[in-house]
Amino acid sequence: MTTTSAPVEPSRTGVAPASGAPTPHTPWSRTVLLALGAAAAVLVILIAFLWPTITSSVKDLPVAIAGDSASVSAVRTQLDKAAPGAFDITTVASKADAEHLIRTRDVYGAIVVGQKPEVLTASANGAAVSQLFTQLAGRIQAQAQQQADAAVQQAVAAGHAPAGARAPTITVPVTDVVPLASSDPRGLGLAAASFPLVLGGMLGGILISILVAGSWRRLAAVLVYAVVGGLAVTGVLQGWFGILQGDYWLNSVAVGLSMLATAAFIVGMNALIGRVGIAVGAVLTVLVGNPLSAAAQPLQFIVGPWGAVGQWFVPGASVTLLRDLSYFPDADSAFAWLVLLGWAVVGIVAMIAGHYRNQEVSEAAV
Repeated sequence: MTTTSAPVEPSRTGVAPASGAPTPHTPWSRTVLLALGAAAAVLVILIAFLWPTITSSVKDLPVAIAGDSASVSAVRTQLDKAAPGAFDITTVASKADAEHLIRTRDVYGAIVVGQKPEVLTASANGAAVSQLFTQLAGRIQAQAQQQADAAVQQAVAAGHAPAGARAPTITVPVTDVVPLASSDPRGLGLAAASFPLVLGGMLGGILISILVAGSWRRLAAVLVYAVVGGLAVTGVLQGWFGILQGDYWLNSVAVGLSMLATAAFIVGMNALIGRVGIAVGAVLTVLVGNPLSAAAQPLQFIVGPWGAVGQWFVPGASVTLLRDLSYFPDADSAFAWLVLLGWAVVGIVAMIAGHYRNQEVSEAAV
């Protein structure tokens, strides 16, 4: 006698049915929700990366003006009139004082007024800054030429100068006080290197969280990862591509601390709140910290106060620190060091706290 078996109903629990049975389909409601969620995620990522660039503008850029009080006052008035709020002006007595402020990164450039006007810049601050001060030099040169031409015309009209007399051509040179290295003449490498560092720290944190079991083993893995990664990445950035300048060992410490800060935070969040902690660390690093890092433009260009806020995250602190170590050794980089160290400490403390909490839970269950 032949027995006909009843058809196997698709599993409502999401567990695959026995071999040979039809594969259950995802409910339509869940399908639509997943598609909408994916589209929303793409939109958030797009906004996070494009918003700082699209909305960027020159505001409160630190600039020094060197010269006598009357000339400085006239230039300040011209700048305020031409670009209100664009510059945060510091007055200094001499060109040497202005150069010192540029090297300590207290200002991004300077205008020297007097008999030989000059514009000082630092291309190591990025292409956006260099272009801005080159344009500023052209504007100052044009205004000075107009004033000189007008003065000569008045002198001719008053009979104090012969007819046809012309003012001498005025040139306002642009001097690069802190130039970029010949191995990275446009500074593209330094700006581009920030994102791989972010991804590197995040990737290390995710892999250690998933593949390494045991709190102390995870801590050891994070430390080894940071040390080896710092030495290797700096070897590529500095020894191979010539992107980083200065002392190799100090740069290695900075790169390693950056990777440690990101990886330790992700592993620590995973220890405290589970796998959702990995997502929290990734979002803070990639979608918040990286777009606000000011890697490709001065933090003053990002709509306020987000440029300053970005320096409190690992990507912003690390790119600022590496730029200072490479090109501005006289600058005060203590804040960037402390930010990176702070994130690393938070991550390590979270790892330890998660370890002891899990121990208490296990003992209570027993």
